Amino acid sequence: MVATTDRDEFVRLTDPYRRELLAHCYRMLGSADEAEDLVQETYLRAWRSYDGYEGRASLRTWLHRIATNTCLTALEGRARRPLPTGLGEPSQTPEEPLRAPATDVPWLQPLPDALLDPAWVVAARGSLRLALVAALQHLPARQRAVLILRDVLAWRAPEVAAVLGTSTAAVKSSLQRARARLAELAPEEDLVTEPSGAADREVLDRYVAAFENADMDALLTLLRDGVELEMPPHLEWFRGAKEVHRFLVARRHETGTLRMLPTRANGQPAVAMYVRGTDGVLRPHSLQVLTVEDGALARITAFLDTDVFGRFGLPGELV
Repeated sequence: MVATTDRDEFVRLTDPYRRELLAHCYRMLGSADEAEDLVQETYLRAWRSYDGYEGRASLRTWLHRIATNTCLTALEGRARRPLPTGLGEPSQTPEEPLRAPATDVPWLQPLPDALLDPAWVVAARGSLRLALVAALQHLPARQRAVLILRDVLAWRAPEVAAVLGTSTAAVKSSLQRARARLAELAPEEDLVTEPSGAADREVLDRYVAAFENADMDALLTLLRDGVELEMPPHLEWFRGAKEVHRFLVARRHETGTLRMLPTRANGQPAVAMYVRGTDGVLRPHSLQVLTVEDGALARITAFLDTDVFGRFGLPGELV
């Protein structure tokens, strides 16, 4: 039986990697909820085998190896977690009512920046952007693992081969296929653009003001020509400044009926929208993650499943 002092040492040495492992599992799964569960499973497996660790690899590498295999087991037989933009062509009827939400789809979830180490997320935010995480979900699980371990964690090919129980040549071949597939799925700027904090804040402030003041003209000035708006769990999505603007104008709220609380998700600016009911109470409407490029909005992903508010530590209602 492992002594209590060993357990205390295990917690002290491994706990600093918890948030990094959460990001790793999230990239693999596309689900913040499942990522947290799998980090717990990773630590349980690590504790059970801690007495045999013996420092043959760095502790960080050892924990990532366990987390990767835990994720691969969890992904067996699982459908990928998409966003609406990955499931079909954009809608051409922005003024028409939306169809019933697709509640049977295991949608990609946003990841709160607050769950990650502030210093680390700044350096790693490019690998957590919604566009990249959504694109990763198209890759087979082992190919996804190869790409993350090689291109995000910068592991050497032999190290990845040891984790996956395959050859170095197979890892290199899998990485080549993964990179090619990723290039097909998303424009390069979606995957690597790193907007400055100042640009993020300015666009977010203008976005919030436009909505809260019901200023649809101001909102239009924020939209890039090719902007995309998606709203999981609805399958419909829209592309183009005119179409997105028409959709938002058709559903505009009067001044004073909205409140927006800034937050951050996936290393990107985000905002929680609350809508005032007839009783005067402001209740959750959507959690919107914004993709900012060159001082304008390139994508708005509005998660209409208000269960995410709790994960972000947001209040259930405002007065």
